[in-house]
Amino acid sequence: MPSPFSVLVVCMGNICRSPMAERILVADALALGATPDQLYVHGAGTGGWHAGEGMDPQAAKQVLARGGDPAGFRARKLLAEHIEASDLILTATGEQVDFVIGLCPDAADRTFVFGEFGRLLRRVDLASLPGGDVYDRGVALVEAADAARDGRRDSDDLDDPWGRPDSYFSRVADEIHGVTRPLASALLSS
Repeated sequence: MPSPFSVLVVCMGNICRSPMAERILVADALALGATPDQLYVHGAGTGGWHAGEGMDPQAAKQVLARGGDPAGFRARKLLAEHIEASDLILTATGEQVDFVIGLCPDAADRTFVFGEFGRLLRRVDLASLPGGDVYDRGVALVEAADAARDGRRDSDDLDDPWGRPDSYFSRVADEIHGVTRPLASALLSS
């Protein structure tokens, strides 16, 4: 049995942006027929001060609105082993990319800011990716996205919605969903 393709989502506190991304990506993948043995999505925060807390209620509301399940979520602090165990790392900001690479320099080629990855994904020839196995397809997708950035790093930071009104959370969740939908499709459609 092949390993699941592992996606790590990172923000500062791991109670707003990364949990929304984690649970929305899972919902998108399940809607396309993914099984837990194909895809593992997890998150963490660079700050760590919210470790053990649940998802922000406004973030949970956005997850539910997009078909996801916020139940059972618990924030955690980003550790090197989370990065080392991940095939793709998506961060909310460029600063968090630097944090990830500071912990694990060898993760640079598989670490992207959300918006950056969304743009690069549109440049990848999905027909050139291997079919069938989600893990092999995912690894090839990350390699193609890294090659498409031509050594440049562009940062489309996700605004931090913490403490903001629902409309702000909704906008950020829409930006996240604009990346998770095509990512799930790219991984699961061959």
